[in-house]
Amino acid sequence: MFSFRVLVLISGCFLLTEAATNILNHGDKLSSNSSDYLVSPEGEVSIGFRKQEYGRTWEDRDSAYYLAMWCTEQDTSYHWVWLANRDDPIVDNSGALIVDDTGLKITRNGGDPIQLFSLRSTSMSINISDTRVVLQDSGNLVLQGTNEETGENVVLWQSFDHPTDTFLPGMKLGVIRGRRLSLTSWLTDSIPASGSFSLEWDPVGNRLVIRLRERVLWSTGHILSLNPNKMYNFTYVSSLDEQYLYYTIVASEYTPAELTKSARLEFHYYGGLEFGGSRLVIFDSRTCAGDSTENGCKRWEGTKCRNKGDKYEIRSIRYTNQDALNDTLLGNTSLSIDDCKDICWKDCSCFGVNAMMDLGCQFLSGPYEEAGLDGTSFQVIIRNGSRLKTWIWILIPIAMALTIIVSISALFYLRRRRQIRMEEEFVLGLMTSDDASDIRELRTGNNGHNLNIYTAQMIVSATNGFSPENLLGKGGFGAVFKGTLGDGLEIAIKRLSRGSTQGLVEFKNELILIAKLQHTNLVRLLGFCVQGDEKMLVYEYLPNKSLDSFIFDDSKRKLLDWDKRSSIIEGIAQGLLYLHKYSRLRIIHRDLKLSNILLDENMNPKISDFGMARIYKTNEAGSNTNRIVGTYGYMSPEYAMDGIFSEKSDVYSFGVMVLEVVSGRKNNSHFEFGRPLNLVGYAWELWKHGAALELIDPSLSDSCPKQYQVLRCITLGLLCVEDSPSDRPTTSDVISVLNGEMQLPLPKHPAFSTGRRIVEANVVDKEMENYSVNGLTMSTMHAR
Repeated sequence: MFSFRVLVLISGCFLLTEAATNILNHGDKLSSNSSDYLVSPEGEVSIGFRKQEYGRTWEDRDSAYYLAMWCTEQDTSYHWVWLANRDDPIVDNSGALIVDDTGLKITRNGGDPIQLFSLRSTSMSINISDTRVVLQDSGNLVLQGTNEETGENVVLWQSFDHPTDTFLPGMKLGVIRGRRLSLTSWLTDSIPASGSFSLEWDPVGNRLVIRLRERVLWSTGHILSLNPNKMYNFTYVSSLDEQYLYYTIVASEYTPAELTKSARLEFHYYGGLEFGGSRLVIFDSRTCAGDSTENGCKRWEGTKCRNKGDKYEIRSIRYTNQDALNDTLLGNTSLSIDDCKDICWKDCSCFGVNAMMDLGCQFLSGPYEEAGLDGTSFQVIIRNGSRLKTWIWILIPIAMALTIIVSISALFYLRRRRQIRMEEEFVLGLMTSDDASDIRELRTGNNGHNLNIYTAQMIVSATNGFSPENLLGKGGFGAVFKGTLGDGLEIAIKRLSRGSTQGLVEFKNELILIAKLQHTNLVRLLGFCVQGDEKMLVYEYLPNKSLDSFIFDDSKRKLLDWDKRSSIIEGIAQGLLYLHKYSRLRIIHRDLKLSNILLDENMNPKISDFGMARIYKTNEAGSNTNRIVGTYGYMSPEYAMDGIFSEKSDVYSFGVMVLEVVSGRKNNSHFEFGRPLNLVGYAWELWKHGAALELIDPSLSDSCPKQYQVLRCITLGLLCVEDSPSDRPTTSDVISVLNGEMQLPLPKHPAFSTGRRIVEANVVDKEMENYSVNGLTMSTMHAR
């Protein structure tokens, strides 16, 4: 029903002569001369002024000049991948791209310059004479300059921040610092001005969306996945001020020739989204008529005069008089044929639109008859002739609803019986396994402890029916509630939810492990409940909740002076030393982070959440797992990449936490030090430049007279996040450093992490878990 043109190009071309340049220096200009253009270093892309002709007949053809970028071996308007002035064309051959004292602009005769970037818009002090434009092989045109204060080369402007109709590897779609980046189709197949269709990344729904103006025609679904041939890796990035999508090429799977031929995605002007070379059609806008949800189409309400099955078809027609035509919008050059069809569709008096119009709308609003070759070509709305009786339309949905209800009821019954059987087997296995011997031992009161088994009725009564007022928080396990037992004892209940990302394995793991661990800096398990649907762990109640609720809160962090923060860091280290060395089992926690450090009434830290913990044999140098769980950003690189974990994995997480406690900032916070950095990278750059104390939380200015203690903690944190596990200190060394008993070595370059969450990964395939919808792959990463 509608047409759409967007080209997504991924491939190289051929290398030009060595005389070609990719740089336009300050004071130089790129003119409209056809032989005057820039070529990227490897000859992948070129940029220069190109003439575009449009119009249906040679008599009425017009032309305009554009600063365009193209694949070097395909110098045609169909393969232009970017245009600088698509909505402001130059009428003659007078255009020139210039880098001067004002910034970057396009000049022309008889008109104001087109300012692409003004130096007045930046607050940095830039060496104007050193500004230059660089064309990269990625297809990114970059305006660079030198910061006079730091001497660093900075990016002032880039074409990747101003996409047109092409999505290139490394380009971003989404919302970045309040600015939306999206693709827009050409107005027609020969006019590159912004058209009717847009391709956007919806960060709320995690999906790609195609719109006709404001109306959603199509989307990839909730999780993006369109990659049957595994040619691309799509990644979604989400932070406080950025939510965007980008992709890279899996070039190792293909030869350069295969990449040139097949590895590209194309949005064609007629609305077809297909894989280049394979001709696999993913989306065609003409199939989305508003009454179907197949293949990603979205249903939208039409006027009452349109019926299901009505559609546009091109017909040669003859009308009886001129009154049958409505020329109200005939001269509107901002409306394409797709806009005209949409306007007609919503107007019950409209029968069709003139298919021969490039711009503007001529509507058919009177009687007509079909004609032969001497007729006029119109896009006519064809009515659906097969109309069922009203009672049939009523009976069909009723019958379908009843069928669905019976099917769901039967499925629920069978699933419930299977679930009850699994729970019975789980409880039986829990209480009869080798591990359970220690639980039964604790229940009988040996070793001075008593592990209770609570009934669901007791927990419901203690939490006032899991009242929202008693909710303490939510995590991957489920909700955590505060409760009060009949004897007045306050408790915290972790309730496994049905939709939990953890399950029976993690529940059993945490129950058995933490039952064997007793230390002042570990949260204490009081008992558990497994009854019907309910699976709950009962802990001591800690009134001050988790450490992150203080450190990352602007008002609460002031309550933690340096002495208290130093005490918390040491307490975490003592708890970790117990897990690694002095407990009955050698335990690797695998999910250490500030939200898993709880605080008692005296602000003493207690390590919690042992659902991901693993028993680590004493004679093992390192263990390997094919199931990676935890929080990316706190994970050591050898664990995140290869699944290898040891006590040094926990040491890495501890180092990240130390830097967060000292700075009051999250590891996934955004910092600039000549390039975007997370907290670990920022701390390293400050330390390397002798400015490590700038990392200190400003709220500590009045309570931190002993700066050498803070510097010791920062240095310790950087030592703990070393790239190689062998370079990181042991937990015993950490305690010695904190007590001033051990001299600190100089840290090396740390392993920079991105601070995003891995939901789960398959290390055998060396890939993160992929979600699949319609065949495109995307690795889902969110802050946890």
